[in-house]
Amino acid sequence: MRPRRLRKEVPHLEITAFINLIVVLVPFLLSTAVFTRLAVMDLQLPAQQSAVEQIKVDNLQLEVVIRKDALEVGDRIGGLIQRIERSGTEHDVKALQQLMVMVKGKFPDKREATLLAEPDTSYDQLVQVMDAVRGTVTAQGPKLVRAELFPNISVGDAPLLKDVKDVKDVKGGNDGKAGKTLKAAAATPAKGNS
Repeated sequence: MRPRRLRKEVPHLEITAFINLIVVLVPFLLSTAVFTRLAVMDLQLPAQQSAVEQIKVDNLQLEVVIRKDALEVGDRIGGLIQRIERSGTEHDVKALQQLMVMVKGKFPDKREATLLAEPDTSYDQLVQVMDAVRGTVTAQGPKLVRAELFPNISVGDAPLLKDVKDVKDVKGGNDGKAGKTLKAAAATPAKGNS
């Protein structure tokens, strides 16, 4: 008897189940991907400063320092402009925004500000202060008008106060050296600004 040979057929790849899966998954993934959006804010970190700076009389270098107990608004060269004490559990960002409007009135061409935060500052506080420095919204009749204040914000670490005596001096305690102590504290270089 003659041996029987089996015919070997080339196996075909069965992909209909895979195509059905793709047909269902692709529209689902595309419809859910629309709802995911990222908000990106451009930050310009401060550049390393040269040893010799040319100081102009009307050259404002605005700094806002976020402390645990207050917001300190100042000029890097001229010193402290105003200290806004903390009201309750939150910083008074409305008072900060009003001060920023006044400063913008005196320096209308200035667009830069530096925001310095202590290490334990919460992200929410940082964003609220940043929003107050960047712009304001005012009502003019039935319309809300957005005004730009200082949109180019650099972020850095706040200079640390040296000891408890300096903190008392800054709060207005001992022998009237508050301004000197604050200017000395502001003159110390901020960490991580390179």
